Amino acid sequence: MAGLPDSFDPWPLRALRLRTPRLELRPDDDAGLFELAEQARGGVHPPEQMPFDVPWTDADPRDIGRNVLQHFWSQRAALRPAEWSLHFLIRVGGRVIGVQSVSGTNFAVTREVTTGSWLGIRHQRQGYGTEMRAAVLALAFDHLGARTARSSAFVDNPASLAISHRLGYCPDGSMTAIRRGAVAEQVRLLLTWEEFQGHRPAWRPEVEGLAGCRGLLGA
Repeated sequence: MAGLPDSFDPWPLRALRLRTPRLELRPDDDAGLFELAEQARGGVHPPEQMPFDVPWTDADPRDIGRNVLQHFWSQRAALRPAEWSLHFLIRVGGRVIGVQSVSGTNFAVTREVTTGSWLGIRHQRQGYGTEMRAAVLALAFDHLGARTARSSAFVDNPASLAISHRLGYCPDGSMTAIRRGAVAEQVRLLLTWEEFQGHRPAWRPEVEGLAGCRGLLGA
């Protein structure tokens, strides 16, 4: 195409990599999504609990894998500078164990991101949740120019709330949700650049392949 360099990549996100002391984070690709679907089929939380706004894990086990694939495919197709979600597949030793998402709406103006994540149940309680969220927060604050980050969790999800507290989030009110047909309370959380600097880990993630992605993210 006239006016484009020979090296132009129509999907530069495939070159994006974050590396932490134990993890590799890469935006979702089809091969990795099939691995993620297997993690979902293996369980994400005890059946008596529901940590998600959308109770997708309550689906028929025969459908969960397909639902995971279709959800992330739809998110990938909808990505645009004004509204984007990066879903980083989390790998340990080359194998996918979960997903860490970071999203922005009108990011060029708001400079704010929102995060969400889950891990296969076999990989929880090993500190991966903190490490992977710290990685995407560092990407947002250090490399994309974010000023604030938001998260939320049900009051009976102590693991998620502990990660937020560890990384410097402050309570920012609460909201009422309906979960499995009953009222449930969610805590809203806000993290500023300044608070993150005081709570971030000593390490910094290695970031590769970001330059070609900035336009897609409104950065």
